[in-house]
Amino acid sequence: MRFLNNGRVFWNLTKNSMNYQSGNAIVRLLPASYSNKSSDPPAEPREKQNLLTYHVLPLKETLDKFTATVEPLLSPAEFEQQKKINEEFLCTEGGKLQKLLEAVGAKEKNWLAHRWLNAAYLQYRDPVTVYVSPGMTFPRQEFKDINAFLDYTSKVVYGLGEFNDMVKCGKIPVVKMGKNELDNSQFGKVFGTCRIPKPVTDEIVYNPRSDYVVVIYKNHFYKLRIYNNQGLLLSAVCLREQLQNILQKETKHGVPYGILTTDNRDNWATAYEQLCKQSGNKESFATIQGALFTVSLDECTKLPKGEETNQLILSLIHGGGSKVNSGNRWMDKTIQLVVNPNGNVGFTYEHSPAEGQPIAMMMDYVVKKMKEDPNFGKIGASKVDEEAKKLQLCAPDDSINKSLATATTNIDKLVEKLQIKVLKFEGYGKGFIKKQRLGPDSFVQMALQLAFYRMHNEPAAQYESAHLRIFEGGRTETIRSCSNESLKFCKTMVNSSATAQDKADALRAAVTSHQAYTRLALQGRGVDRHLLGLKLMALENSQPIPKFYSSPGFVKSASFRMSTSQVATLYDAFMGYGPAVDNGYACCYNPRENDIILAISNWRFSVTDHLKYAQTLESSFCMMKEVLEQATPPPAAPAKSKL
Repeated sequence: MRFLNNGRVFWNLTKNSMNYQSGNAIVRLLPASYSNKSSDPPAEPREKQNLLTYHVLPLKETLDKFTATVEPLLSPAEFEQQKKINEEFLCTEGGKLQKLLEAVGAKEKNWLAHRWLNAAYLQYRDPVTVYVSPGMTFPRQEFKDINAFLDYTSKVVYGLGEFNDMVKCGKIPVVKMGKNELDNSQFGKVFGTCRIPKPVTDEIVYNPRSDYVVVIYKNHFYKLRIYNNQGLLLSAVCLREQLQNILQKETKHGVPYGILTTDNRDNWATAYEQLCKQSGNKESFATIQGALFTVSLDECTKLPKGEETNQLILSLIHGGGSKVNSGNRWMDKTIQLVVNPNGNVGFTYEHSPAEGQPIAMMMDYVVKKMKEDPNFGKIGASKVDEEAKKLQLCAPDDSINKSLATATTNIDKLVEKLQIKVLKFEGYGKGFIKKQRLGPDSFVQMALQLAFYRMHNEPAAQYESAHLRIFEGGRTETIRSCSNESLKFCKTMVNSSATAQDKADALRAAVTSHQAYTRLALQGRGVDRHLLGLKLMALENSQPIPKFYSSPGFVKSASFRMSTSQVATLYDAFMGYGPAVDNGYACCYNPRENDIILAISNWRFSVTDHLKYAQTLESSFCMMKEVLEQATPPPAAPAKSKL
C-alpha cells in the first residue's frame, strides 16, 4: 500500500506536514447520544493483556542491518560510499537523534503508535481510495434473484453484528507468539470508527456504543438499527425486511456525495467544511461516522467473461468510477460492506485504525457460520423498534458542485490508472512447500523476487508487512525481502550452467535469510520504523533532516517496487490494493493448502506489466518446484526431545 512504504511519503515529511500540538486531538470518541442501546452487551471479565513495551533499538544494530539490506540494490562503488554515509550518520546527527528518541521511549509505552497513525495515515494527503484502503473479497456468489441478494446481505450484516458482540464481550481469543500475547486492541477499533477529513491532519472518531449501520443505495443514505432497545441483535429476517424497504423507496439516484470521499484529503476537507455549514448535514455526517459500518447495496454491473475476479477486487477498491458505483461509498468508514447483485461481495476498509488480518478473520467467521449453521441469522430479536431512517444531505452553494466535478474527474482517472490481475496458482500450495521443509511465506516472497528479476533484470526493493502485536498498540514493521541471498537465488535460477542442486540450495538459503529477518521484524528489531522515528525526532525538534535520508542506499531501499503482504483466509478469498511507487507492483497473497491466490496490481502507462508479471510469477513457481524435486533434499531435522 502506497502510504505505508512510498519514500515520497514518509521520507519527504516536513515540519509543515507534521502536527504535534498537544491541544489538537486527532482521535476522539463520539458521545453516547449516537447509540440507542439501553446498555452495552454484558461483558465477561477481561484481564488486561500482558503486552511488551515498544523499545528503541541501539542505532548501530539498526544501521548494521540496514547496510546489509541495501547491498543487493547498489553497485560496489555505491555500497562503499553508503557505508561511509552510515558511519558518519552514526557518529553525528544520528547519535543525537537517537538520544532524543530514547528519551521519548523511556516515557511512553509505545513511542511509535501515535506517531505512526499520524505520519502513515492521518497526515497522508492522497486519496484513501486505492492509495490507502484495500479491498477484501468474500467468495463470489451467484444470486438467482433480488430475494437471494437480500437474504445473503442480511445474513452478512447479522454475522458482523455477532462478531461485534464477540469483540465487545472480550471473546476474541488471545493468541500467543512464543511466550508473548498478541495485542487484540485492533479488533475494538474497526466497528463504529471513521476517519474525518481535516486540513493537514485528519481525525479519527470512535463510537464503541454504536447499534446501527448506514445503508447506501443509489447514493442515498439510511440509518438502520441492527439492535433493539434492549441491546439484542435483530434477526436476519428483520434486517432483510428493512433492506427491502430501502430498495423499494428509492427509484432515482441521489447526489453522489460519497464520491467526495474518494478525492484527495485536502479537497475533501474543503468540501466537508462547506457541507457542514448547511443545516442538517453535520448531523447526518455524524450519523454516518458513528455507524458500526456502512452497507453499500450496489447496482448490478455486467462482468466481462474471464474478468470476473479482477472486477470483483476493483469494485471493492474503488467502486468502478463515477458512472458505476464509486458514489455509492463512504470511503472514510473503516468497514464498508459492499454487495452487488452480480455476486461481488466484500469489504472496503480504511486502513488507519487496523491491519488486514482482523478484517480477514471477520470475513472467515461470517462465511463459516453461513456455510455450517443452518439456523444462522434466525436467532435474534424479531421486532424492529425503529424503521430505517433516511439521512438528509444537501449542498449549501455551487462550490459543492465544483467539488463534485473535481472528485468525479479524479476518481475516473484513478480507476483508469489502476490495473489488477488475480492469479490463482493451482500447481501446488503451502502443503507442498511445507513438505520441502520450507516456510510458505518466505517461499512466496522469493517467487515474487524471482519473477521481478526475470522481467526487469534487476532486484526490487521489496516490502512485506510484519505485525508488531507483541507490543501494546503495535502495528507493523517492514520485512525487507530483498537480500544478498535472494539476489544470488535469482541469478542462479536464470543461470543455464547452474545445476538443479545449485538452484535448490540457493532457494533454501534465500528462504532461510528471509525467515531470519522476519523473526527480527516480528520482535520489533527491523530497520524502517527505527529510522522513521529518528527522522520524526528531527522534525519534532525543528532540526534539519540528515543527508543520510537522501543517500542512494536509503532512497533505493525505501522506494519499494514490490509492495507485498500475506493476508490468509480459509476460503476462496483475497485482499488487493494499489502499488507503492509509480514503477512498481503490489501483491497481496493468500497461500492455501493446495493453491495460492495472488492479487497483482500496477499502474497503467508504467514500465511495469501486471499481466506479464503474473505469467512470469506462475512460471517461477513451476521452476522452483522443479528444482526442488530434482535436487537432493536436505537431511531431516532431528526430532525434538519431549524432555
